[in-house]
Amino acid sequence: MTQVKIDSINLAFDDTGSGRPVILLHGYPFNRTLWERQVAVLRENFRVITPDLRGFGESETADEPVTMMRMAEDIARLMNALDIPRAIIGGLSMGGYVVLAFYKQFPERVDALVLADTRPQADTEEGQHLRAKQREQILRDGMAETAHSMLPKLLTPESISTRPDLVKHIQDMIMGTKPAGAAAALMAMAGREDQTELLSQIAVPTLIVVGREDPITPVQDSQLMHERIAHSRLVVLEDAAHVSNLEQVDSFNGVLKSFCKKL
Repeated sequence: MTQVKIDSINLAFDDTGSGRPVILLHGYPFNRTLWERQVAVLRENFRVITPDLRGFGESETADEPVTMMRMAEDIARLMNALDIPRAIIGGLSMGGYVVLAFYKQFPERVDALVLADTRPQADTEEGQHLRAKQREQILRDGMAETAHSMLPKLLTPESISTRPDLVKHIQDMIMGTKPAGAAAALMAMAGREDQTELLSQIAVPTLIVVGREDPITPVQDSQLMHERIAHSRLVVLEDAAHVSNLEQVDSFNGVLKSFCKKL
């Protein structure tokens, strides 16, 4: 793990392998270890950078409000610090929101996009209200309830009942998240821009991956992105929910590595 100063905080990241840079952004409420199974495969051919977004993992939490645009700016500054002018940028769930915010601000720095189990739309009013309630609960009680209540949305019932190591990894990531960081990210997601109009402006190859049983960002959200992004490929992974990269590792890795090697 390495750290770099971004504004007033230290941003933690792993940087391994060599070749064309690939930057992978984790979802909420996880950390960079979400991508460890992808890093293990990609580092054979690529330089893979996996940061902890601000407020998550070993990255620090700032006092000022967080936005998806601000998180995207963090990635641009990390690229500057690592002397990376352009990269393949990918993200899952909230990481995908940051990816879209990054492309909106820095399209010239993107070689290709990977959008996994994510969506372009902003939160509905109901969704914003739910995030506000979650924020209050987390600041009051910590992350335990989140680790319990989110699990059925993150994994299929079969994985929950038969894959204890996977369940533990996910719950460990959630329990390791700082409540202040989670609370700030919830408000950032609630206030994020609708990026639907941006989709038709994306002019780089784009891989879209989603779990067939994802209840948080359903398949139709990925189908919308595929229809609007001209140079896109949509892959629906069977027997996977929201954390498709961990639930169907081999399938996800095969699609991701093939996509990156063809660029």
